[in-house]
Amino acid sequence: MAILRGDFPPGSPLPREADLIERFGVSRTVLREALRTLTSKGLVESRPKVGTRVRPKDAWNLLDADMLDWYSRVAPPMLFALKLQEMREMIEPYAAALAAGNHEPSTLERLERAHRAMTEARNVDEWVRADLDFHLCVLAACSNELLVPLGALIARTLEGQLRLNAKRADVFNASLAEHTAVFDAIAARDAAAARRAMADLLGVTRDRIEA
Repeated sequence: MAILRGDFPPGSPLPREADLIERFGVSRTVLREALRTLTSKGLVESRPKVGTRVRPKDAWNLLDADMLDWYSRVAPPMLFALKLQEMREMIEPYAAALAAGNHEPSTLERLERAHRAMTEARNVDEWVRADLDFHLCVLAACSNELLVPLGALIARTLEGQLRLNAKRADVFNASLAEHTAVFDAIAARDAAAARRAMADLLGVTRDRIEA
């Protein structure tokens, strides 16, 4: 997180191994395993006689669940929320259209359960769990196996955004009608309506973020 926060800029060396061991109170084995993990995620690279340095930002694998979670903790909250929102706006309306055209009985049933849980939610926690499940079920209903890992990737950070949006609304389930419009369009296999409904729902989300 210190690297992602900018404490160690790209190209800069990390402190010596002995200093890191003292700083974090870990063994050499644990430290080296941690550095191997950061190397695999594109954050750092180690070279003989050079040491361990921070890699350029374009080498960082932010499409990694751990990296995205770490970044969400240190990035300016508004900046991160808007970047996540931009990603959702690029993907989810089209995903809703795909779900309308490609859903199977099992995936529609899952989406229906998630929608029903939203209508029956009695508090913010129940609403957020159902809301997250609803959006993940939309991706699953696309019948595109490449989109399912995307949902798993953003699940942790998306849950935080959904919780914040629910708390900013007048009532936690203020966007129920917009979610219902998405569900009805997908169930009716109306791809154009599903795309519009999801775009409208995300428009409500953007308004709350910017407010």
